[in-house]
Amino acid sequence: MAGSTGTQASAGHLLQLIRSGRATTRGELQAATGLSRSTVGHRLDQLFRAGWVRGGAGGTSTGGRPSARLEFDPGHAVVLAVNLETRHGRAAVMDLAGTPLAEHTTPLDITDGPERVLDEVAGWFGPLLERAGADPGRVCGIGLSVPGPVDWESGQAVQPPIMPGWDRYPIGERIRRAFHPALAPVPVLVDNDANLMAYGEQRAGYPDCSAFVLVKVSTGIGAGVVVGGEIYRGIDGGAGDIGHIRLHDRPDALCMCGSYGCLAAVASGRALARDLSAAGRPAASGSDVRALLAEGDPTAVRMARDAGRRVGEVLVTVVTLLNPGVLMVGGDLAGVPFLTGVRELLYQRALPRTTAHLQVVTSRLGDRASLVGATAMVVESLYSPARADARLAALA
Repeated sequence: MAGSTGTQASAGHLLQLIRSGRATTRGELQAATGLSRSTVGHRLDQLFRAGWVRGGAGGTSTGGRPSARLEFDPGHAVVLAVNLETRHGRAAVMDLAGTPLAEHTTPLDITDGPERVLDEVAGWFGPLLERAGADPGRVCGIGLSVPGPVDWESGQAVQPPIMPGWDRYPIGERIRRAFHPALAPVPVLVDNDANLMAYGEQRAGYPDCSAFVLVKVSTGIGAGVVVGGEIYRGIDGGAGDIGHIRLHDRPDALCMCGSYGCLAAVASGRALARDLSAAGRPAASGSDVRALLAEGDPTAVRMARDAGRRVGEVLVTVVTLLNPGVLMVGGDLAGVPFLTGVRELLYQRALPRTTAHLQVVTSRLGDRASLVGATAMVVESLYSPARADARLAALA
C-alpha cells in the first residue's frame, strides 16, 4: 500500500488501519501509506481531537525507543443495540467493542405492529442510558435487528411473514424521532436478526473464517452469511431466507407465508410447538419448546432431533454451495438434539470434500449475538474511511 494517495491515505483510512491492527504505530502508518511523518502526525491529531484514537505503551521503533501503540478507543461513544424477536425484545447500551454496559429484556409481541412496538422500545433508552452512566449525547448510532427480511438501503422490512403490519414501515425514522428530539438525529441501521447474529458470532469467535454461516431456528428459520468479513445480503436483503425452501414430501404443511411445504412449517420452533401441543405437551412458541428441551422432555428431544434432520436436508445444499469453514446453529432449538439431527443428514449426504474442514457448532454468544452484531454494524458504518472523514470534517 506504500505510495497510496488521496482518500486512501486520509485520516479515515489511518483509522481503519489502526482499528484492523494492520498499522498501530506512527512508523507503521508511514510505511503502510507512504505519507510523510508530518502528514501522518497531522491526521492523527484529527483522530486524537475527536477522541477516537488513544496511544499507550507498547511496540518498538527502529531507533530503539519504545513507540506509542495506537488503538481505537471503544469508550468514546456508545451504541444502542436492539433485538426484536417474535415474543420478546432485548436492548442494550454497548461500547464500541461490543461490551454491554446495561441491558433490558421484556416480553413483547411483534404482531402488535410497528408503532406500538417501536414506541415501547424507544421508552427503554432513557433508563438504559442512565443505568449505563452514559449521556444521550454519547450515542453515535442505533442498531436494530428484526425477525424478517430487510432491505438494507432503506432499513425497511420487506414482506416479513411473521411480522404483520411491518412491510415497508419506516423503522429507522420512527426510532430516530422517538429517541431524543432535543439532540441531532442519530443514524439508525436495521437488519435481519440472523444476519446480525452471524456477524456478531463471526467477529467475536471466528474472525479469520472467510465463509461463515449461521442458521437461526426459533419461531421461524433463517440464515446469516458472512463472506470476507462482510454480511452477504443479496440484492435486496433476501439472502439466507432458507425457512421458505420447499420440502418435496410435506405439501400439507401450511406456512405463515401462505405457501405449503416450507421448511419453517415443518421444522421451526413454531412448528414444533404445534406438534408438541398436539402430543399433549402444551407449547405456544419456540421459547416454550426451548424450555421443554431444557427439562429433557423426551417428546421434545425426539422432535428436535427430527427437525434437525429436516433442516440438515436443506443445509447440505447450503454447505455445498458456499463451502463455509463454520456452520453455526443458533436460536431456541440450538442444542444437542437438534444439532445431532443436522450433523446426521449433513455428513450422510454431503460430499466428504465439502465437510472435511467444516466446523458444525452452536452459538457462543447466545442471546447477545444480535446485540453484538448490531453494534458492529453501526461501528463499521460510522467509522468506515469515507464516513469517518465526513464526520471529522463536520466536527472541525
